[in-house]
Amino acid sequence: MSSIKAVLFDFGQVLSLSADPAVWQQMLNLSGLSEADFRREYWAYRHDYDRDTLNKHTYWQAVAAGSGTTFTPEQIAALIAADVNLWSRLNQPMVEWAQQLQRAGVRTGILSNIGDAMAEGLVAKFDWIGGFDHCVWSHSLKLAKPETAIYRCAAEGLATDPSQILFIDDKIENIEAAEAVGMQAIQYHLDHPAFEQELRRRHLDSLLDLSPTATIV
Repeated sequence: MSSIKAVLFDFGQVLSLSADPAVWQQMLNLSGLSEADFRREYWAYRHDYDRDTLNKHTYWQAVAAGSGTTFTPEQIAALIAADVNLWSRLNQPMVEWAQQLQRAGVRTGILSNIGDAMAEGLVAKFDWIGGFDHCVWSHSLKLAKPETAIYRCAAEGLATDPSQILFIDDKIENIEAAEAVGMQAIQYHLDHPAFEQELRRRHLDSLLDLSPTATIV
């Protein structure tokens, strides 16, 4: 197994927690749709939003049209803002570990399937995102995981051979795609102790309990 020189993080359900139920309810109320309709349409067009086939306005227009209605510009603006908040509950142990890696001189990156307004909103909201060496927001490349090209772009941005990158994501199809391009990868289940145990099982203990002068092997 190659040494790890960079760690690449997904955002949703890795650096952040799962969707905030209170904000989901707020969005449901804003939409005026039933729970079933809103959930179906929210996810139906999400991959197109992530790939920039739809932008922040056309995505929400599609959500409305799929339920046989329309949203006003005011509704769309409110839904865009709430959507950022929906995914803004931080997974503090993972964020703190990423910052430990950065202080120890390990290259770090983010590779996230995310639409234009989501990326803009999260970057504006969280200053610590600026501490990552390279961020790949899918909409900017008109690609999305698990497409092979997006992993190669992330590796190029980190200036690191894929074999020396550890990728962390919550979805198995994204993990498998990362492994297919040569990355080492761990599926994350919002269970940080189990994640640390998996690092130790893989003999990646040097990535834990880092000091600013730590040597990564």
